[in-house]
Amino acid sequence: MNEQSGIRVGVRIPPCDRVDRLAGTARRAEELGFDQVWFPDSQLLWRDVFTALTAAALGTERIGLGSAVTNVVTRHPAVVASAARSVAELAPGRFTLGLGVGNSSVGPIGVRSSTGAELRAGIATLRALLQGEEWEFNGVRSRLRDPDPEVPIHVAASGPRNLRLAGEIADGVILLSGVSRTTLASATARVREGAEAAGRTAAAIPLTVSAFCAVTDDVAAEARLLKPICASIAQNGGAPFLALAGIELDVPARVEGVYPDLVHAEDWDAAVEICSAWVSDAAALRFAQEFCLFGTAKEIAERLIALRADGVTDVFLQHVGSYEPPTELIESVGSAVLPALRPDVSR
Repeated sequence: MNEQSGIRVGVRIPPCDRVDRLAGTARRAEELGFDQVWFPDSQLLWRDVFTALTAAALGTERIGLGSAVTNVVTRHPAVVASAARSVAELAPGRFTLGLGVGNSSVGPIGVRSSTGAELRAGIATLRALLQGEEWEFNGVRSRLRDPDPEVPIHVAASGPRNLRLAGEIADGVILLSGVSRTTLASATARVREGAEAAGRTAAAIPLTVSAFCAVTDDVAAEARLLKPICASIAQNGGAPFLALAGIELDVPARVEGVYPDLVHAEDWDAAVEICSAWVSDAAALRFAQEFCLFGTAKEIAERLIALRADGVTDVFLQHVGSYEPPTELIESVGSAVLPALRPDVSR
């Protein structure tokens, strides 16, 4: 963690390439001073997340590793427990198991996301197995050999119910609300409610915020690329929270011509043009300014420091797009933003 800003900075690396190359990307992030790398899980879009995490564990020495996020729908909790233990023993003290409801893992195979009850049950199973306890599966009692009870389980959430659930039972929370102070305040309040209901101290629960990021002097030009992200948020029930920032969008429930979905479009330029029917340049710029970390290195560093003051302990940065590694983002943040956060560290 940066001693001056007090916030850990990570980067999301989609497993979009051979895992040996991904390990090199993680190693470069480590060299530049990032605190964490996070790998998402979507079996048809990318390489296997735990294979990528294994390669990254073997190819790095210091940096934290995490899944952002896997699920207990496409992966049985027993399978997740075994995979998590396997990565954790290669990177002692460095691995975080991030869980969510499924999203891009379940959508392309026509399966629904986890309900809150299913996520709660899956986490209970995972905890028991990682702690070496027996668990009953359809009348059969089994346990995980060589468990690792130290693996932290962080839950990704955006809706109020799952935010409360995360505050109640998770070792940490991954907030999918971006860096808007308004939505962050609302999200952290729900986490706090869950923690207090469970008799926990909310301040002790790590809070990680995911945010799209671009180091740029021309925010308006870069912001245009965010149109599919804005449209997807509005399409999936997020229009009211966009409206809090003055972004009024009315996007149809189904948008033709984009595969597999708006957030993970294979042809991003085409998705931007399609979404321009509902998302204006001005709306995309407002989204970038309010919810994302777009701007100069100095501006981004200042916003990261402000996030820590709002109770955020970690942030993981995302680039726009899913099928190229975030090489440019790693280099630009690593060379300009992180030194601004850590002026006492010479590189």
